[in-house]
Parts: sequence; structure tokens; C-alpha cells
Amino acid sequence: MKGGTSVALWLIALVVAAAIGVVVYRGIQARTSAEASLKSAADEAAVSTVSIVHAKAGAPSQEITLPGNVQAFTDTPIYARTNGYLKSWHFDIGAHVTRGQLLAEIETPEVDKQLQQARADLETAKANLNLAKSTAERWQTLLQSNSVSKQETDEKISDLSVKKAAYEGSAANVNRLEDLQSFQKVYAPFDGVVTARNTDIGALVSAGVNGTGKELFHLAAISKLRVFVSVPQTYSRASRPGAVAAITVAEFPGRTFRGVVARTANSIDPASRTLLTEVDIDNPSGELLPGAYVSVHLKLPGEVRSLVLPSNTLIFRSEGLRVAVIRNGHAQLVPVTVGRDYGDRVEVLSGIKPEDAVVADPSDSLIDGTPVRLPDKASE
Repeated sequence: MKGGTSVALWLIALVVAAAIGVVVYRGIQARTSAEASLKSAADEAAVSTVSIVHAKAGAPSQEITLPGNVQAFTDTPIYARTNGYLKSWHFDIGAHVTRGQLLAEIETPEVDKQLQQARADLETAKANLNLAKSTAERWQTLLQSNSVSKQETDEKISDLSVKKAAYEGSAANVNRLEDLQSFQKVYAPFDGVVTARNTDIGALVSAGVNGTGKELFHLAAISKLRVFVSVPQTYSRASRPGAVAAITVAEFPGRTFRGVVARTANSIDPASRTLLTEVDIDNPSGELLPGAYVSVHLKLPGEVRSLVLPSNTLIFRSEGLRVAVIRNGHAQLVPVTVGRDYGDRVEVLSGIKPEDAVVADPSDSLIDGTPVRLPDKASE
């Protein structure tokens, strides 16, 4: 009996152990499956869903239109060259003046008194010079008859040299003060338009030396203008000196002004990747004004074909402009070169192909190699 009972107990224990093992195994399997499902769901949620667009072919470009800034061909401030008080001015802003025309007159009482004193000193120096000259000639004559010593004669001749130097110094001082007095009248240095008047009658005027003087007038020559335009590096071949440029202005709809590329900086600005170009334009009637905003149309040496992308595809990074292209299920950041900006669209000159799937509205955190997926119905 004892043997049968032991076998029965052993079988019962074995069955219970097997049952516990099955329960434990199923629990572990369920937990492992749940963890795998959770990981799969987390990995799937970590993959961003993006929408894509494809670049469209832009029309072949035969010219480029760029913003330009108009400046006077010659533009200069006019300062006083003597100290005094403004006696009168003859032209106000907007006045057209010719070279040599009187702009203003300055009263210079201090200079006048200095000149008067200098002339008196000159007369004294002249009298001393004449006396020294006659004395030296007289002693030279007496030396021939040995009436005076050679030493005394040399002293008189030396005194003549000293008096002559003093006379020349006084004459130079008079000339200097006469020049300062001549600066009482301020003349126009070239033909132009008065664009600013910064003084009035009775104002204290200081000589414009080392930037301490105040500007009296500002004069601009506008019969010929300079138009400065920054040409993107891609189109720099259009900025050949001698090339014809068309200028359009909003104030004159339907009109085109002819300009000629005069010169370039011959250096690409590393900050903007543009070439500074100067276009000269004749303006005999004065219709165009300095400081105006204009559009400069430059002919390209050949047709330039480009692609057009929505502006919301661009990614601005410190290393340059990028777009995100989907390749093998991952986002790849591609550098691009843009041309004209149409507002909601931009012209892309290099970096992508028409068949590339470009991410629209990319997030700022998007990095190169990030896995992405497309929505079930991607709108391209």
C-alpha cells in the first residue's frame, strides 16, 4: 500500500508541476508578445509621416530681374574752409546749380583782422629788407676802398639774408590769409542739384577740417546715375562690362530706361554669394531720382533651365540652404542653389531632380538619415 500511495503522490506532484510550468510559460509568452507589440508600435510611432511634392520645370530664363539701388554719379557734402558767420545763402534744396555758381557767403571778421595785421607786418618786413639791402650794398662799396672791415661787410650781407627770409615769411602768411578770406564765398564744385541745406543766415560756421566742421550743403550730380545691383553667382556671367541692361521703375509703368554695365567688383561676396555690379544710366531730364528702388533686367548669355519648388520645402541651416529628399525610406538633406523668389515658390538652379520626392513642411528637428513614411494617400 505504501508503494502505491507514493507513486500516486509522485504522479500528482508531477501533474501539478506540469500545470504550473504551462501557466508560467504562457504568462512569459504573453508578456514577451506584449513587449514586442509595444516596441513595434513605439518604433512605428517614432517614424514621422510626411507629405511630399515634386519639383516642376520652370520656363527657360533668357533674362534675370534683380532689385537695384540708384545713386547719383557724383555726390558730395560741401563744407566751409574758413571760420565765421553765414552772411547769405542763394540756393535751397532742389535747386539746379552749375559749376562755379555762388552758393553762400560767409563773414569772417577774425580772418579780416588777421589779414590786416599780416599786411602791416609785411610792410614792416619790406622796409627792413630795403634798409638791409641798401646797407649791404653801401658796405660792399666801402670794402673796395678798405674803409670797412671784411667782417663787418659779411655781417651786413648776412643781415640782408635774414631780412629777406622774414619778408618772404610775411608774404606767405598774407597769401595764406588771402586764400582763407577767398573762402568767404562758397561755390558749386560741379553741375548738380542741391539735395540738402544744413545752415541759415547768422549761423556760426567752422572750417571743415578733420571732420569738425558742419556740412553746409549736399550736392548731387543726377544727369548720369549709377545703379548698383547684386547679381547672384549663378548669373554672374550676365554682368559683363558693356552689356546692355533695362531699367524699370514703378513710377513709370510701361517705360524702360537703357543702362550699360560699367564695372563689377570682380569678386563674389562670400556672405551673400553675389557679384556687386554697377550699371550707368543717362538721366538728362532728371526723371530718375537718387535713392530710388528700381528693377534691373539683365540678358543671360544662354537659356537657363530650372526647377520650381514651394517655399515651404526649404530648410534654413547654418551650413546653408537645404531640402529634404526621401530616398530608401529615409530623409536625406540635400544642399540647393536658389534663383528667383516668387513668394510662395522659389526657383531651384541645382541640387535636385524632377523625380526627387521632396518633403513639404519639414520639421526643424529633421536630420539627415531620419526614417520617414508616406501617408496612405500621399498628395504629390
